[in-house]
Order: sequence, then C-alpha cells, then structure tokens
Amino acid sequence: MAVETGRSSSVAPSGGRLDGRPGRRPGGGRPAKAGEFWWWVFMRVSGVLLLVLAVGHVLIMHVFGQGVDRVNFGFVAVRWQSPFWRTWDWLMLSLALVHGINGLRVISLDYIRRAGVRIATNWFFATAGMLAFSLGSIVVFTFNPCRWPGTVGIHC
Repeated sequence: MAVETGRSSSVAPSGGRLDGRPGRRPGGGRPAKAGEFWWWVFMRVSGVLLLVLAVGHVLIMHVFGQGVDRVNFGFVAVRWQSPFWRTWDWLMLSLALVHGINGLRVISLDYIRRAGVRIATNWFFATAGMLAFSLGSIVVFTFNPCRWPGTVGIHC
C-alpha cells in the first residue's frame, strides 16, 4: 500500500532519479565512481586526523603551560628543533589544505553547472592549494632560527 506524503521529489528511494538519469541523493552514501570513492574515504579519514591534530595544537599551544603568552619566535624556534613538531605542523598543513581544496571541488561540482567554468574554478583551487602547500612545506622544513638577526636564546 502506497502512502502519499505530499512531498514532490525527483529522487527515487533506490538512489536513482525518477526521470531515469543516474544520480545520487544528497548525503545518500558513497559515490559510484572509484576515484570519487577514494576522495570520499580521504575526506572522512582526514577529518578525523585533522580533529586530533587541530585540537592537540590548540591545547598544547594555547591552553597548557602559560597559555598563549609564551608563544613567540623563540618558542617556535625551540619547538621546531624537534622533528616530531615539524612533522605535526606539516601534517596539519598538508591535510587541511588537501581536505579544504577537495571540499571546494565538491562544492563546485554541486553548484557550478557550466563545465568550462567548473573546470577553470577547480584548476584555480588546485593551483592555489599547490602554491600554499609548497610555500608552507618550504617554511616548515627549511626554517633555521640562526639565520634571523637578533635571535637570542636559541642554540645554533
């Protein structure tokens, strides 16, 4: 027995469209294409990792110890002498950039209808993301406090 809900929808309960075209319901599970599936998995895994990295960063840098008052150039210079903290910060940078750029890509797939505009927009996002990733990685891995004038209290 069918029940009329009064709602009109172009999406069938099985996930396909009522007009016969293939499609997905919004939030309707994993995507069908293999590449999209792996981006879908990445977004979930990177979201959990980013939560741990970002909350850990805020707690360590701004809550524990003397709080935000201790964070200055010298603090970062001493902290980045440890490969652990450089890796932590680089991982947070990398995951946040890729997660964010992929989120923008998904939004453009949802809202930009013209293929040429969508492709150009996604190329712009990817290029800006690669530039930010490159510059951030260079800073994290080549930072040497001894090269900065006026550095006091750093063991060089």
